[in-house]
Amino acid sequence: MDNKLYALDFDGVICDSAVETSITGWKVASQLWHEMPTETPSDMIELFRQVRPVMETGYEAILIMRLLFKGMTPQSLLNNFANAIENIITREQLSTDQLKQHFGETRDYWINDNLDDWIAMNPLFDGVADKLRQINPEQCVIITTKQERFVSHILKANAIPFNDERIFGLDRKMIKPDILSNMLNEYPKHTILFVEDRLPTLINVIADSRLKPIKSLFADWGYNTQQDKQNAKHNTAITTINLTEFNNL
Repeated sequence: MDNKLYALDFDGVICDSAVETSITGWKVASQLWHEMPTETPSDMIELFRQVRPVMETGYEAILIMRLLFKGMTPQSLLNNFANAIENIITREQLSTDQLKQHFGETRDYWINDNLDDWIAMNPLFDGVADKLRQINPEQCVIITTKQERFVSHILKANAIPFNDERIFGLDRKMIKPDILSNMLNEYPKHTILFVEDRLPTLINVIADSRLKPIKSLFADWGYNTQQDKQNAKHNTAITTINLTEFNNL
């Protein structure tokens, strides 16, 4: 299928960023709440990885790490994530815009201070780098809630040529269904393969009447729960793929 266009999520599809995200979240949290140690405990990183499937945007890692530090269990967060996040923002009188800025600036500082260390905390999933190098750059876009400059850093560090204009991230202030709708208008003769590891995002896409031609692919190697995997397999509008199938897509 020469006319296919890959529309790829980044975290959980291309990059296993859970360790770096948890450490950055902890760094910011320890600056906001001074009783937290400056170094991230290794057990907290493992707890964060359990919660990662319900996180949508990076700045939420700050709040996840704070809640875990205060004793909230990963299961409690998985079961009641939206309310837990809303409650801590209200209780602590936090600004999401300021949290996003602080999160991005903390990443920038880490990158400027030790780029190799930051890249090492953002490994790509097995075989994905080769897959991206094989795709015609004009037939691929990245659609992510990550800030675009961080995606660019990781791709360049892995010698993957990619036009920054084809990275649609947090800075664009657009939701994924709207980006995909624009893609359909721009590439009417292409089959768009949307690869995403977050099941609620895929459900939003298949529920959007504008996006009927989109082929929705659920990345089962990414940040999703066993329940997500089961639900995806029972949804006829979604095709579940594993990492080997993606690399052969």
